[in-house]
Amino acid sequence: MTASAPVPQRPKRGRPPRAADDQAARKALINAGLALLTERGYAAVGLDEILRRAGVPKGSFYYHFASKADFGLTLIAAYHDYMAQKLDRWLTDDSLPPLERIRAFASDSEQGMARYDFTRGCLIGNLGSETQSLVPEFEERLKAVLSGWEARTAQCLALAQKDGSIGQDQSISDLAAYFWIGWEGAVLRARLERHGGPLRLFIDGFMKLATRTGPDR
Repeated sequence: MTASAPVPQRPKRGRPPRAADDQAARKALINAGLALLTERGYAAVGLDEILRRAGVPKGSFYYHFASKADFGLTLIAAYHDYMAQKLDRWLTDDSLPPLERIRAFASDSEQGMARYDFTRGCLIGNLGSETQSLVPEFEERLKAVLSGWEARTAQCLALAQKDGSIGQDQSISDLAAYFWIGWEGAVLRARLERHGGPLRLFIDGFMKLATRTGPDR
């Protein structure tokens, strides 16, 4: 399983906040950044907008982060941690058969998008569409995150193959990669159409692919 991408060391500059407010300010900045970047992406969101959403002064931002790029890398790590916990919660749920765990993850994710009227997508997918305008380090971090998600999914799919739900001739690594390639596209389409139909269409198609039988498998 791929480990969470490490957060780079940050020089402390700007006027430091009071100790009692230090972690609260950092958390507010990260939460604001995650909300805004999952809605609109990296390039479209300016630092001033992040500060307004977080209710934090610019000096406090530079106490925690060396630059907007440094902040973006921290958001990638934070989002990966959030998704890793979500995947671990659903994909290791022994009360469900392995393939149903993947369906449960998809259903939970649809409910999460619906809470924000499908205006928020996946931070990793959003940033992945902007790699040409980002610093090179972003690309490697994004690849590492997706590899980690695929590894978790492959472990669940391997259990489904072990219980006979998936044929022995199926490539688990290919299925896991296919899931995330397709899922990110389905999330984008759900945001565009403002409903969960694309998510359900994809997961139904994925299940048919994973469990298909016959000589053309």
